[in-house]
Amino acid sequence: MDFSEMFFQNWSGIVRTLIVGVLAYLTLVLFLRISGKRTLAKLNAFDLVVTVALGSTLSAILLQESIALAEGALALALLISLQFLVTFISVRSRPFAHVMRSDPTLLAHKGEYCAGALKRERVTLEEAESALRAGGAQEVSAVQSMVLESDGTISVVLK
Repeated sequence: MDFSEMFFQNWSGIVRTLIVGVLAYLTLVLFLRISGKRTLAKLNAFDLVVTVALGSTLSAILLQESIALAEGALALALLISLQFLVTFISVRSRPFAHVMRSDPTLLAHKGEYCAGALKRERVTLEEAESALRAGGAQEVSAVQSMVLESDGTISVVLK
């Protein structure tokens, strides 16, 4: 086994990675700018999946010589187009939006935790108390409501 290949194989691979990397990055930025602000919005699990898929696709374009830049650009455009289509339909169809995005969950109401909701959403008391402090409360009795939002953040409304 030649350990030197682990660190350096050839200059053509490095030049390809440099050129394709810059072009793929610029292509991704251009597609994201064209598709609008909602493409990578922090809203739901679907958005996270698309974001991870975009990163994985960009990585594959950069490191796999068997993937041509045009193929990679098409893959990026496809992912962004599908994300655009999902958000487009979600805005126009409440049932579709409900399938794609989880509803907010009430974690505390009128100064008391909703134990079942905390358990169902897998939110620990420590996490809830941290959200309370971040929202300006010292204890749950000072809270009108605490909501686990669709994007995973916790909102706190004080009494």
